[in-house]
Amino acid sequence: MGSILQNLQSTIIAGIVLAIVMIAVVVGWHGQGLEFDANWWSFLFRWLHVLSGVMWIGLLWYFNFVQIPTMPKVPDELKPGVSKHIAPAALFWFRWGAMGTIVTGIVLALINGYFIDSVIIGLDSGVARHTAIGIGMWLGTIMWFNVWFVIWPNQKKALGLVEADADTKAKSARTAMLFSRTNTLLSIPMLYAMVSAQNLY
Repeated sequence: MGSILQNLQSTIIAGIVLAIVMIAVVVGWHGQGLEFDANWWSFLFRWLHVLSGVMWIGLLWYFNFVQIPTMPKVPDELKPGVSKHIAPAALFWFRWGAMGTIVTGIVLALINGYFIDSVIIGLDSGVARHTAIGIGMWLGTIMWFNVWFVIWPNQKKALGLVEADADTKAKSARTAMLFSRTNTLLSIPMLYAMVSAQNLY
């Protein structure tokens, strides 16, 4: 077991295998077959949407609740460890978590037939669920845009991954931080909209 847990790839594979075993136990216990129909595909993309979203928002909150407030307290000689190693790795998973979340969310909305109603925030259908999920989708889209087209380009400069002078690095770091904080702000109503659409309406 120790060898599995020492390697991230092995841990992820073991988690997938465990999920498959769990599915087999649940299906076998209740004597129901698993039908790979539209409901199953809808569930699969909802599960992938949630997994991607946990990665994305988890890292967003890590940056805002842990890394940004802690960096001023880190001794100067240790800061390169964060900026050269931890932050670039976290930003990789952060931006691809955002991409995975938006792609699986769009596929999910298309499979379930509410994409257009949600894009227009339920104005045509008058269904509260479409309004809630639509608001969540628009907030999530704004957040995704911020990640890919504001935060990441500015972080590349701030972290020295692309050539920039000291003044540009400082301005880029501030811009990235402010848009990261914007996403943190938006994440609260976005998550409420998404969860309420699924559970209240």
